[in-house]
Amino acid sequence: MKTIKFRNTLTVNLLLMIVISIFGTYAVMIIISKIDTLNNPNGSILQAGLLLSFWFSVVILTFVVIFTLLVRNKILYLGHISETVQHIANGKLGLTIDIKGKDELSQLAGNINYMSKELENKFIHERQLEKVKNELITNISHDLRTPLTSIIGYLNLIKSGQYNNGDQLQEYFETIYLKSQRLNYLLDELFEFTRLSSPDAVLNLNKVDLESLLQQIVGEYIPIFEKEQLHVQTSITEEDIPALIDVEKIVRVYENLFVNAIKYSIKPSNIKISFCLKGNTAVFQVSNKVENPPAEDVNKMFERFFRGDEARMDAQGTGLGLSISKKIIELHNGDIRAGYKDDWISFIVELPIYNEQLQNS
Repeated sequence: MKTIKFRNTLTVNLLLMIVISIFGTYAVMIIISKIDTLNNPNGSILQAGLLLSFWFSVVILTFVVIFTLLVRNKILYLGHISETVQHIANGKLGLTIDIKGKDELSQLAGNINYMSKELENKFIHERQLEKVKNELITNISHDLRTPLTSIIGYLNLIKSGQYNNGDQLQEYFETIYLKSQRLNYLLDELFEFTRLSSPDAVLNLNKVDLESLLQQIVGEYIPIFEKEQLHVQTSITEEDIPALIDVEKIVRVYENLFVNAIKYSIKPSNIKISFCLKGNTAVFQVSNKVENPPAEDVNKMFERFFRGDEARMDAQGTGLGLSISKKIIELHNGDIRAGYKDDWISFIVELPIYNEQLQNS
């Protein structure tokens, strides 16, 4: 059975105001009747009727005056709410109303405050997305223009017959092919970053053993590391570490970090890879030795189009790789960060493990 609780609501307040107004009117009627009896004990019927009409008007007026005085604050508060809503509708997002009392009007004011703040946050978010989009177009246009200009230049040479022999023509074709591959790579990075930046980004989640997945990726990259004169030192736990992840995207994060280490490591040197379980978090770390820190704050590398030192600026990256990795990890409710100490730069990735008991609860 549902329990009925009496609260200080607007309905109760209005009923109390009406009751008070009636009692006030009744008191006035008693006073008037006594005065009338004393002043006109033997009045005529006409006089009695006129007096009754007069006093009835006084009684009604008394009721209206008392009730109006009682509801005045509520009417003013309602007017204030209406005015604030009008300001919000005219673009003053984030505007709030002072909460007064604990009735339906105060609840309405609270809901309007929440709506106003939510609209302001969404508006700010939309402006940020617009700013990101403009920055993206501005920054990527330069990277896209470079290979495209080369492709057009070599095609013009071929079209006008400005080559000496078949070998030079083949060289032009190979250059065009490499530049087109570069252009395709840039476009893929751009589209991936755009997809991950969308609020509608969706992950294809599956339960996976992270330890086995990482061992497989490290095994595939060891020959590449060795070819680049990089000796791999691993410290990877052998226990099963289940996680609910989008395998393709997490593999991309690990590969981004490995490729990053290959590009910017001192050669020859070592690369350290570790993976362990800390509480309910799987912690992956890759460290490599560099000549100079890429920035005073190494975590700036996760910003869009960050290249840092000259070595990074000369590299054929888009400046989006680490930013894409960060967005992927954030979509998995994880954390990715960087650290620098004694010529060693480290990237740490933390992912929540799959807890079957929590998933079923």
